[in-house]
Amino acid sequence: MSPASSQAAASLPAVAVPPVAPVENPDTRMSPGGPGYRRMSFALFLAGIATFALLYSTQALLPLVSADFGASASAASWTVSGATFALAVCVLPLSALSERFGRRTVMTASLAVAVTVGLLVPFAPSLEVLVALRVLQGAALAGLPASAMAYLAEEVRPRALVTAIGLFVAGNSIGGMSGRIIGGWIAEAWGWRVAVGTIGVIAVACAIAFRALLPAPRHFSPGSLHPRALARTVGDHLANPLLRRLYVIGALFMMVFGATYTVIGYRLTAAPFSLSQGFVGSIFLVYLVGTVSSSAAGRLVARLGRRGTLYLAAGTTTAGLVLVLMPELVVVLLGLVLITAGFFAGHATASSSVSRTATHGRAQASALYQSAYYIGSSVGSAVGAVAFHAAGWGGTVGLGFAAVLGVVALTVWGTYAARVQARHGGTLAGAH
Repeated sequence: MSPASSQAAASLPAVAVPPVAPVENPDTRMSPGGPGYRRMSFALFLAGIATFALLYSTQALLPLVSADFGASASAASWTVSGATFALAVCVLPLSALSERFGRRTVMTASLAVAVTVGLLVPFAPSLEVLVALRVLQGAALAGLPASAMAYLAEEVRPRALVTAIGLFVAGNSIGGMSGRIIGGWIAEAWGWRVAVGTIGVIAVACAIAFRALLPAPRHFSPGSLHPRALARTVGDHLANPLLRRLYVIGALFMMVFGATYTVIGYRLTAAPFSLSQGFVGSIFLVYLVGTVSSSAAGRLVARLGRRGTLYLAAGTTTAGLVLVLMPELVVVLLGLVLITAGFFAGHATASSSVSRTATHGRAQASALYQSAYYIGSSVGSAVGAVAFHAAGWGGTVGLGFAAVLGVVALTVWGTYAARVQARHGGTLAGAH
């Protein structure tokens, strides 16, 4: 360049270059309508079907199990409560494995073991062996619920979380319904062994499709398996008053549900109803109501708030308990509809609130909820059967009333604590 041109260039006014705004990291988590969301939802929906179909595969068949082994209702009920109790005990350690090895890996392994055991259950030679296999099956299934909740909390945007968890819970309701209906009619024709074997084959198909469809996690960060780190995380969650209330609420809702549906088969096959096993299995069509109410939980929470939705769920369940005391079959069925709707709405609300409340160790937070939830199922099944043996159907329903009263008391307590915190200008983190 010549000196003249250099001098001319130097005399030109400087052009201001606007600063480049920093590019924010986009939220790559899944949301409705986005890539991978439908595959993920359907995969976990199938996992929910397999989990509940296997976990409660003997519940509708208990009268036949009792007759086959010459066992009482309370003894046969351990084929249900043993499985749920094993799940409750094992869910926390298996959730810790998911923090280290990944949610999808643990869920896949859990389903693989559970469906394998499910194919062995029909060959149990005694009630003791049957209960042992069911305990093993429940322990295997423990790796799925908490890992699924943690997977959703990490891979789905917060605003879509309640809906996504509601779909997973809806899969639970479909699994519980289809397993009982299919099992009931097959058992009437060929016995309970063929029925539970068929459920096992269906669960195998669901497990294969689940693994093929579930997207690989993109937001998972491996955690530590060190016992002290696990104990510290669990301690943090148990120190949170909101989480503690949600855990107990989940357990109490499940006590009602477990007691009602464990004993209902004995109630309906006896006088004055004297229904066939196939018809009793068809009663579980009311689970479709649970599919709707759990899927609608997100909209209810948006409109009524979490506590308002829990009040609604408890009130609906209470109305159902009143109706199932009546001697008319249609009224009893309506009562089961209301109990099912209230339970699934309450469960979806409480479980999604746990996932949103936990800021770290989400698998452990969900595992503690699942542990409490299935302890409630185990207690409800076992104590509900004992109450039925001691005081008839009214004793079982009385247990349900006591559990719902506990839900209402805890929700009122949470409402009062939130108002006290707001009045004193504190944060609502521990009081909501």
